Amino acid sequence: MTATRQRQPRTFDPAELARLYADIAQKSARLLARFMDQRKNGGAPAITDELGIAQAFFEAWTKLLADPFKLAEVQMRLWQDYLALWQGSMLKLMGQESKPVAEPPTGDRRFKHEDWRGNFLYDYIKQSYLIAAKHLHQAVGGIEGLDEQTGKKVDFYTRQYIDALSPTNFLLTNPEVLRETVATGGQNLVKGLNNLLEDLTRGDGGQVRLRMTDENAFKLGVNLAVTPGKVVYQNDLMQLIQYAPATQQVYRRPLLIVPPWINKYYILDLRDNNSFIKWAVDQGLTVFVVSWVNPDERLAHKRFEDYLTEGALTALEAIEKSTREREVNVIGYCLGGTLLACALGYTAAKGDRRVASATFFVSMIDFAEAGELEVFIDEKQVAALEKRMRERGYLEGSEMATTFNMLRANDLIWTFVVNNYLLGRDPFPFDLLYWNSDSTRMPAAMHSFYLRNMYLKNLLTKPAAIKLHNVPIDLSRVEVPAYFISTLEDHIAPWRSTYAGARLLGGPVRFVLGGSGHVAGVINPPAANKYGYWTNDKLPADPQQWLRGATRHAGSWWTDWKNWIAEHGGGMVAARIPGRGELQALEDAPGSYVRMRVDKR
Repeated sequence: MTATRQRQPRTFDPAELARLYADIAQKSARLLARFMDQRKNGGAPAITDELGIAQAFFEAWTKLLADPFKLAEVQMRLWQDYLALWQGSMLKLMGQESKPVAEPPTGDRRFKHEDWRGNFLYDYIKQSYLIAAKHLHQAVGGIEGLDEQTGKKVDFYTRQYIDALSPTNFLLTNPEVLRETVATGGQNLVKGLNNLLEDLTRGDGGQVRLRMTDENAFKLGVNLAVTPGKVVYQNDLMQLIQYAPATQQVYRRPLLIVPPWINKYYILDLRDNNSFIKWAVDQGLTVFVVSWVNPDERLAHKRFEDYLTEGALTALEAIEKSTREREVNVIGYCLGGTLLACALGYTAAKGDRRVASATFFVSMIDFAEAGELEVFIDEKQVAALEKRMRERGYLEGSEMATTFNMLRANDLIWTFVVNNYLLGRDPFPFDLLYWNSDSTRMPAAMHSFYLRNMYLKNLLTKPAAIKLHNVPIDLSRVEVPAYFISTLEDHIAPWRSTYAGARLLGGPVRFVLGGSGHVAGVINPPAANKYGYWTNDKLPADPQQWLRGATRHAGSWWTDWKNWIAEHGGGMVAARIPGRGELQALEDAPGSYVRMRVDKR
């Protein structure tokens, strides 16, 4: 998130304003010319409802209007809250104490400016908005007779609508923006327009590519992804990085990390103070990481099973050549964990015992309750997505990034709309958001298989329902010791779902629940001393029962995992130097695959 920065009022600068106007004129002309060129042969774009939003709301409002008593009840409760607000406002206007009728939830940073509390008018606007938002959400959320998928869709997009109409998102109803406009003589709005045009240019004129951070502040291999290492193997799908040791003795069994190919691996190697990879190396682990390629149409044919054989299984073979160790401990992060589960099922069927232990970072195996992502995944939407992917050969990275950002729209969309376009400020440098904006494509064939077989059909939970290279996957046959770390506030891989997946495996499982969300809860170094985590040696069927019986610990779950992985380390040996084994060093980490970009910066 952007940091709060105190701005001193500055004088009106005609020269700077003239420069901004000239820049705006040039960008506007280029965008208009590009738009006209794109539309001259295509005519007006067709209006479609691929996401099924219009149909969902039509059904919802039809059922709501069919129950006039309930509608009247909603209106009455709304009127009562507004009456209480008017009464409280009058008391406050006369200098008397008045308890707020509506307050933003804990953690809502939209109304942090002092005027939202201290100024009578803005306090009234804030409470009025919160009252309307509450009753609108309750009205559509309580409609009876909708099927589950339609109900989730209506609920999700109603919240998107409510968030978009927040008074913080508009000039005249945001006190901080008004103060900045007066202080700068309106130059913040001109600069904001220039920022908007810049983001439209980045989006090729068809969409706004919203900047979340100062993209010139970071460079891979310079101040991000700087842990020393070498690329020791590569094929069409991945490069394998081996990191240089930091200790004279290391655990005998190497550690392989399989990240998701939805994002780039360096979320685990941002900067020294929050790099999981550097920390793992410092603990005496020989760390290997898969760095997936950023695919284009040439890899459209690559399937999910290719990511298994050419990715995870090939990495195991390469590690054996590099270290002469056959047994390896493996981590899978998010989708990489789903692939790891498939790899375990595959190797179990083959009698292959190369994986000595498996760690799952916020990974879903059971997709029965996939959280808010279910809103975007049904037969109609998947079919429409497959049609677009067939035309290009891949899923554009920005489409997936937009989906994830919508799950936390106030933090990952509207905060930056206000900062960049209304306040006219440049985004603050933030390594995590730089990584979040570094989107990655996905091959059409692979992504279609993943969506249909995992999300829509949930076949990993059914023995032998999925075959990869003609090998049936049965997770109950997996006897490898496993460690699951999930996070309490995860909107992408809800912890109750990851918990259900942990119970599918046939071996001993340690389930740990961390604080925070999908990324911040994982990238939580011990030195930060944040969030805490819960442990419970038992694994009952009910996740809530597990949580009730769990013990909370302060600090980072990394220390708990360190103790667990040490039990599976296989003893100590002399440290290994990348490139001195059977595999030659091809280039320095972070390698070339991670530098492949899909945008225009």
